[in-house]
Amino acid sequence: MMALPPSRKPLVSLRGLCVTYSGANAPALEDIDLEMVQGERLALIGESGSGKSTLALAVAGLLPDSARTAGSVAWAGAPPLGGRDFGFVFQDPAGSLDPVMAVGRQVAEVAHVHLGLSWADAQARARDLFGRVGLPDPDTLVHAHPHQLSGGQKQRVALAAAIAARPKLLIADEATSALDTIVQAEIVALIRRLVAEDGMTLMFVSHDIALAASLADRIAVLRGGRLVECGPTRQVVESPQATYTQKLIGAHIGLDSPPLISVATGLESDG
Repeated sequence: MMALPPSRKPLVSLRGLCVTYSGANAPALEDIDLEMVQGERLALIGESGSGKSTLALAVAGLLPDSARTAGSVAWAGAPPLGGRDFGFVFQDPAGSLDPVMAVGRQVAEVAHVHLGLSWADAQARARDLFGRVGLPDPDTLVHAHPHQLSGGQKQRVALAAAIAARPKLLIADEATSALDTIVQAEIVALIRRLVAEDGMTLMFVSHDIALAASLADRIAVLRGGRLVECGPTRQVVESPQATYTQKLIGAHIGLDSPPLISVATGLESDG
């Protein structure tokens, strides 16, 4: 079992988790032991097919019926309810929004159902959330439909819906990869601020180790369905133990990119 941050209680514990999809030649996840603690920011990184998105879906209980599982996913306290105990932000915001319903109503419904707010109060919360996630003119935009919004605006709406019921855990699965570089940076900064303000735990799924290092307290590296390394961000960046992690760091090449160690140091001073 990988070491946990000190003096924090586990929120989710994975023990020997294995996931195999119907028709697949190999497991998507194999013998995963991992814990998330309350209030931490954990990044899951790895290449396409490494199992990181499957792990996020398993934590959320959103695996398809065709997936065969072994091992356990245990939450502290009562079994979690999606929308109330955790919010999930997917890579494609358009796919998670109802195309025929006003976006404000979609966010308000989460608050109405899970917080027990009156419809008027739920609508007011949606407008407030639109302001918090940086959407312009919330009073007007709550009446817009998804096709009227840009990709970045849709992702901000998806974030608003994900946090509408004040969840304990926010799961962002490649939530910035479909956005351009500038908007991507804005969404990452927004996620960091919202998690800090609301005291949420964060699971951030990405293939980009630099992006993970800019946001996470701890990094878990997956390859071929196995957890190959997990530890504090600075430790993983400065002294990677797995050859695969070393290759991921070595692939972070770019004249405009800050060194990963500087990114991790900046995260520590920020958090």
